[in-house]
Amino acid sequence: MLALSRALGGQLATLLASQGGGALSGGLRAAAALSGTRLFSAQPSPADLDRAADVLETFRARDLVIERSTVQQAPINLEDLKFGTVFTDHMFHVEHEAGRGWGAPAVKPLGMLQLHPASQVLHYGMCCFEGMKAYHGADGRMRLFRPDQNMARLRRSARRLQLADFDPEELLGCLKQLLLVDRSWLPAREGFSIYIRPFAFASSGVLGVAKPGRTTLSILLSPVGPYFPTGLKPISLFVDEHHRRAWPGGAGDCKVGGNYAPTIHPQVQAAERYGTPQVLYTFRESHQHADQGEFEECGAMNVFFYMQKRDGGRVLATPRLSGTILPGITRDSILQLARAWGGCDVEERPVTIAEVRQAHEEGRLLEVFGSGTACIVQPVGALVRSNGEVFRPQLGTEAALTGSGGSGSSSGGEGSLSARLQRTLLDIQYGRMEHPWGVVVE
Repeated sequence: MLALSRALGGQLATLLASQGGGALSGGLRAAAALSGTRLFSAQPSPADLDRAADVLETFRARDLVIERSTVQQAPINLEDLKFGTVFTDHMFHVEHEAGRGWGAPAVKPLGMLQLHPASQVLHYGMCCFEGMKAYHGADGRMRLFRPDQNMARLRRSARRLQLADFDPEELLGCLKQLLLVDRSWLPAREGFSIYIRPFAFASSGVLGVAKPGRTTLSILLSPVGPYFPTGLKPISLFVDEHHRRAWPGGAGDCKVGGNYAPTIHPQVQAAERYGTPQVLYTFRESHQHADQGEFEECGAMNVFFYMQKRDGGRVLATPRLSGTILPGITRDSILQLARAWGGCDVEERPVTIAEVRQAHEEGRLLEVFGSGTACIVQPVGALVRSNGEVFRPQLGTEAALTGSGGSGSSSGGEGSLSARLQRTLLDIQYGRMEHPWGVVVE
């Protein structure tokens, strides 16, 4: 694929040099047809031309420079480990400058970043990130879970912000080397892992809302314990019908910082007024009745509804990806597993407040659960509206708490579909089940 990209880039450069601007549009369309890239503009902007050049200058994992830390941190106490507060000895770091391309990628001792006070990220929020984990497998080998998907999503988010482009496979190669350097930090206990935080931001020291001339890309590693130390307990969600997490045409389908900071205020309000730890956002047009609001996602989770249909069948429904919802990797994994298992219809479609209320009133709302990297699968015990309504699912609470339920309710038996999904995903992540999604790091 890299060879093809270089070849296409060479063809494009030849077209630009020899045929002039008149052949530009046709040349780009020809290159796009060969590469499978979809272009939405017949006449590309200067930024598009810059993008074509940037791709050719991606950093390479083979050029990685490793500088080992001379400082030894004290051993961590797994019993007191709090999420996101402890970091390993090393970090990954690489920078891009317009006109010069990417510098040499490096694994270096964990340290502070130096930023100009006018850096665009500080003023305009031009940053994106990912969340993923490394696991200590039952066979002693380190594993990642579908890391190619995280790398591809980070690239997509970076492109949305016009940050410098890169090859996801090369970044994954650098990440694996970083993990091997800090392998001793990986806890060899069930439920524990190394949380991985790749992030990129505009580091140009320039005041102005414009394409950045400098991009910084880094990765941090943080050993973490179980997201729920006392077990998988259902939580309540506040159904927010006033605030909007994202708007059509925006960047809701990208993992950019601007999608997260504004959710803190609604989350704090919901905790104070309704005692709920998270918010489930909805969307509707101004002319629509409140009950026609469509569920979207939580601030940090996608959401699923498992319901009995009136004809006796069952359906697992999750809001469709319409541009305002993050395409979660755990979300996609759940959809693939549920479709492979059978026993229920699996649908990506609008799910309205009215539909969930009716299913609740008729006793057909079986389970509600969220999904994400941190929690994997999170059962929901109640959906709370500001008008006092509370929707509670019928099944899964005890089974989710205890992990019981046999084959899971997707096959019609007693128990919890969310618990079955949680067990299966954990088995893949910890290497108890051989699966292409579990990628060994060695």
